[in-house]
Amino acid sequence: MCRSLESLPITCLERAKELKALFGSLLQKPDHSITGQSKKNDKLSRLNVDEPLKWKESFDQLLSSQNGLCLFRAFLVSEFSEENITFYLACEDFQATKPSKMAAKAKNIYEEFVRSDAPREVNIDHVTKAITKENMERPQKSCFDLAQAKIYTLMEKDCYPRFLKSSMYLDVSRKAKMG
Repeated sequence: MCRSLESLPITCLERAKELKALFGSLLQKPDHSITGQSKKNDKLSRLNVDEPLKWKESFDQLLSSQNGLCLFRAFLVSEFSEENITFYLACEDFQATKPSKMAAKAKNIYEEFVRSDAPREVNIDHVTKAITKENMERPQKSCFDLAQAKIYTLMEKDCYPRFLKSSMYLDVSRKAKMG
């Protein structure tokens, strides 16, 4: 499942290929839906023919769909900018962190994505970086809110429109329209 922070990018690439194949086989399904089995877990995920068309309605629609998120993540991997969605999801996960584990988790997120020369440094301005660093002195659920909002906006205004024009999305949506 691509939503997991522990999943490797290759898993999303495999899932993206699987999604393309599933939508391609929709043409032979009379009920316009197909049940696909994820390789990572045994849960069956229901895939609706209209799903890719909803992803075009808004960035939130895309992110709220497990399949949409997987395809978008695979797209970002292909553009060498997967750190954006990974950081965004890490921040979402951080919101549910127990207070006893908050400081350690905040430090890990900061070290991996925010600090200068971080291994997966996200593209945020100096002021946002400074505010986030200051927030690290007393980590709270809101300590990454500003940085996460900046990355969300970057993805929504920059990556999302490119995703909608990508062959990855166009192939899947074309197959959905044909179904």
